[in-house]
Formats: sequence, C-alpha cells, structure tokens
Amino acid sequence: MTTQRTRSLGRPTLDAVAARAGVGRGTVSRVVNGSHQVSPEARAAVQQAITELGYVPNRAARALVTQRTDSIALVVSESGERVFGEPFFAGIVRGVSSGLLETPLQLWLGMVQSPIERERVEHHLTSQHVDGVLLLSLHDDDPLPTLLEERGLPTVLGGRPARMLDPDAQPAWFVDVDNVGGARQAVAYLVGRGRRQIATIAGPQDMGAGLGRLTGYREAVADTPSGSDPGLIAYGDFSEDSGAAAMRRLLTARPDLDAVFVASDLMAFGALRTLRQAGRRVPEDVAVVGFDDAQIARQADPPLTTVFQPIEEMGRQMARLLVSRIRGEERATTQVLLDTEFVERAST
Repeated sequence: MTTQRTRSLGRPTLDAVAARAGVGRGTVSRVVNGSHQVSPEARAAVQQAITELGYVPNRAARALVTQRTDSIALVVSESGERVFGEPFFAGIVRGVSSGLLETPLQLWLGMVQSPIERERVEHHLTSQHVDGVLLLSLHDDDPLPTLLEERGLPTVLGGRPARMLDPDAQPAWFVDVDNVGGARQAVAYLVGRGRRQIATIAGPQDMGAGLGRLTGYREAVADTPSGSDPGLIAYGDFSEDSGAAAMRRLLTARPDLDAVFVASDLMAFGALRTLRQAGRRVPEDVAVVGFDDAQIARQADPPLTTVFQPIEEMGRQMARLLVSRIRGEERATTQVLLDTEFVERAST
C-alpha cells in the first residue's frame, strides 16, 4: 500500500528538475525565483521540466531567497455580513483577483470590525506574512494606513479617506472614483427635470465616498430653492436599512420633497421601500437616483436611475498599483481616479 509518507518522499526536487532540464541547480533556482539572469532556452527547458515532473516550489525556502511571501492582504473595515452580502465588496474582490492573474501573488481576505479582529489582523500584517496590503472601506480614525507605512509595508487604499480630499493632505497611493462629479451630474439631472425640493441621503462623512457624494449634491443644488435647506439632508451608512430609516426622517422633515439623490443603490433600495409604504409614487411624486449601478438597481421596482461606478476596474487598478509598489517600479502617478457614468432608468 502506498502511504502518505512514501508519496511525500517521491515529491520532485530542485535537483530532479535540473537533471530533467539538463541544467545546473542554480539555473533552476533562478527560474523559480523569477530572476532574469537566465537564457530563454534554459528558462524554457526548466519550465518544461517543472511541468513534466509536477514540481512545486517550497514557499518557505523561496521566501528566504527572495525576501517575498508571494501573498497580499485585502483588509476590509466592515463586518463579514456586509462583506459577503453587499455587491460592492464582491466586485472589488473579483477585480483584485483579475489584476493578480499575471503574478505569483496569492490574495487573502481580512475583515476588521471588532477589537479582537483588529488585533489579529494587525499581528499578521508584517513583511513576514505579506508583501503588501490593500485597504478598503476606511474611516478617518482608522490607524491601519499609518501603522502599515511605519512597518514599511507597501499599501494601496481603495477609496480615499475623507481627510484626503483636502488638497494639503499627505499623499498616499489610492484608487478612487469621481464621487463628487458623479453626484453632481446626477443631481443636475434632477434639477433639469424640473424637480424643486431635492433631498439627499448621504453616506458616512468620515469616509471619502460619503463626503464626496454629499459635496457633489451641494454643488448641484447651490442655486436651487432647496440649496441651503438642512432639512433635505439625511445620513445613512450605505446599508439598505439605513436608507429606509433616512427616507422616513426626510419625509417627516420635508413632506413636500419631490426628489432624492441617494449615495448608494442599497440605501436607495431601502428608500424606495419607505416611499412605497408612505404611499408616494416613484417617479410621479418623488424621483429617486442611486449610486453604484449594482445588480439591485436593475431589480428595483421601478428600476433605479443611478450613477455607474466601475467597481471591478477599481479592484483591478488597486491590485496593479500595489504590484507596482511592491516591485519598486517608477510610475507617473500613484493615484488613480476613475470616471463614473449616469444611467437613466424608470425611477426618474
């Protein structure tokens, strides 16, 4: 009978690959560790031998040579319920995975909300465990960006913290979408359709997306009858339930409102539910615009007018930017800002 021990003893070695390829052991090591100091012919022979023998490099030994772990972390400052339940996070993960396809890097996911989760993740985020870190859903009081910079770990942010919208803020590596421009375009559309009392359900103001989308709203309504009315602004946390609750507050404060710009599709979905319960017709009585263009926008009743943000492309760009930083490559810019697109549907 073949045992696990006899199988492990038969695992192909570096020497076996060298013998099969007809090259020295050092040449195989250089190929495995990504060195360019190998001729194309030798590299092809080694790669063929690796394929034929089914050789798998010893990651621990390789890390000693390259000082790399071939792993990166995506750390999301949200609960597991939200990370696995909301389409935004799934889109980011798909994009990051796509951006890593041509690299040897493996992705691991960490979620940080409780003190215990934070302690565990902070303990793991060292150069002994990962080569770099992607941070997502950051709030302004999050200490992780500073901690990782102090540890010398290459880091890229998905979205800017609100404090970084200040032109004098310390520069950082990030990928974001044009939250201000997208919101401004959406609200300008409502103004152009003759809506007079335009409310908004804004996101958290300690997050760049929340602050940027509220800024765009304010710019678009500055010269309208509703421009300076604080009763037309309510706040949520990007979740469906918070959107429903914020819509109830708005209807109580300003029952004459005839449009609402909502800073996420999930919150807009909750707002539609509240409007339906209150007997308000959409769009006849109240026009509704969201932000994301998630699948839920097309499934809403009525289908939701929204602002498309390229979520998967954001994830891809985050991965590519981090790979560049890990490799020490020169870049014209360390900050990527992606365009949004207005998508008109039946809710307006």
